[in-house]
Amino acid sequence: MGSLHEFENKSVSPIKPLDSEEFRRQGHLIIDFIADYYKNVEKYPVRSQVEPGYLRKRLPESAPYNPEPIETILQDVEEHIVPGITHWQSPNYFAYFPSSGSNAGFLGEMLCSGFNVVGFNWVSSPAATELENIVMDWLGEMLKLPKSFLFSGNGGGVIQGTTCEAILCTLTAARDQILRKIGRENIGKLVVYGSDQTHSSLQKAAHIAGIDPKNFRAVKTSKSSSFCLYPDSLQATIESDIEDGLIPLFLCATIGTTGITAVDPLQPLCDVAKRYGIWVHIDAAYAGSACICPEFRHFLDGIENADSFSFNAHKWFFSNLDCCCLWVKNPNALIQALSTDPEFLRNKASDSKKVVDYKDWQITLSRRFRALKLWLVLRSYGVVNLRNFLRSHVKMAKHFEELLGTDKRFEIVAPRYFSLVCFRVSPSVMFKNNKYENGKADNDVEKIAVEEEKSNEATKNLLEKINASGKAYMSHAIIGGMYVIRFAVGASLIEDHHVMRAWKVVQQHLDAIL
Repeated sequence: MGSLHEFENKSVSPIKPLDSEEFRRQGHLIIDFIADYYKNVEKYPVRSQVEPGYLRKRLPESAPYNPEPIETILQDVEEHIVPGITHWQSPNYFAYFPSSGSNAGFLGEMLCSGFNVVGFNWVSSPAATELENIVMDWLGEMLKLPKSFLFSGNGGGVIQGTTCEAILCTLTAARDQILRKIGRENIGKLVVYGSDQTHSSLQKAAHIAGIDPKNFRAVKTSKSSSFCLYPDSLQATIESDIEDGLIPLFLCATIGTTGITAVDPLQPLCDVAKRYGIWVHIDAAYAGSACICPEFRHFLDGIENADSFSFNAHKWFFSNLDCCCLWVKNPNALIQALSTDPEFLRNKASDSKKVVDYKDWQITLSRRFRALKLWLVLRSYGVVNLRNFLRSHVKMAKHFEELLGTDKRFEIVAPRYFSLVCFRVSPSVMFKNNKYENGKADNDVEKIAVEEEKSNEATKNLLEKINASGKAYMSHAIIGGMYVIRFAVGASLIEDHHVMRAWKVVQQHLDAIL
């Protein structure tokens, strides 16, 4: 009697996992599927309408014993996966920040996946390393970064997965640089600074890097300073920490905060930080893309005094996830903190010190050939078109802002610097509206408090109704106690009429609430 192993070998016709002709056939099917998806993406509700656990009810309990054809699998993608997708590429997607895709970005990703190289060091795929060196210098020059951040100077750029990784790597480099001077036993004295608007990835990075949670500073911002990090507030916080025997380590300044795209003033913040030997990282995850346009470049004034800078090309630069571009003035600081040198990776090129080994610039060893998609995006569109794409989104956001200004029921709560508009239901409307008026306020202070509370309630209700409609998707922030709706323009497929339709959706749902 034959073994189970022999039976299994005879029961199924052999399949090659990598077969060029079958890949060609199946690849055409998948390309057609994705192309049709983009052609029809507007017909889907923007935010997925499924309930938690929906997919387990639809799929089998275990993996198939025998192979299934790609046609059957794609049918299941259409029937079961697509309903559970929130459609980030829909032109009616206005939530969070964009994740703008493009033909060039997708095709570059296909090349990356197709070659499937693991470019941890130069010798493992020289083209992967050298192309990344080149495109990071190209992009740095487009942003008019100081020469000190480029390979053509003494700095250099690396493509990370996300901002979280970029901040963790630079914070770790700053930490080790100072601990070599003061002793590792003093890690408990190190302090990390941001504002109360800084992305949560800074706090996460500080936690992972071993910074005492008590030594994490989220310096308070206010409406009067447009919620940016005020240099005087930073200085006072630092001075207080020094008096307490602590050691200032790292400042994260932001160009375009997550909540309302506030802009921290780089030059005066760097001036403060440099007095105390603090490493300054600039996080421009979303807004950095816009700085390739001359009219937005001034937001980076002062960057010459920072130590590192990052932005996400996968947000608003048509280079789909994941692609976070990080530049550092002193690559050796990264390398000393993150380098490993096991025997199995030893080679003549690395020993010569004439090449970049990107494994020493990041958390992981393995890395993808991400530079390919950035290269395709830069070459396929050119600087002129990339600038014009971004300008068109800013123009649409400005138009939406103007529409809000024509309706007294809305209040714009923060300056619009880029393509994000933040608004809420005006508190003054709430007291005039009987539906939301619960009794009378005894004094002006109480009246204002009631108006604010009712405004928050109505704005939250409005957002829930907009998103439940499936016609548009927006997200929220809470800034200075205000619940606000964030309208982020940046989807690659968006046109003017999508903005107009979103405006009508907003108005119709507010009519129903009031």
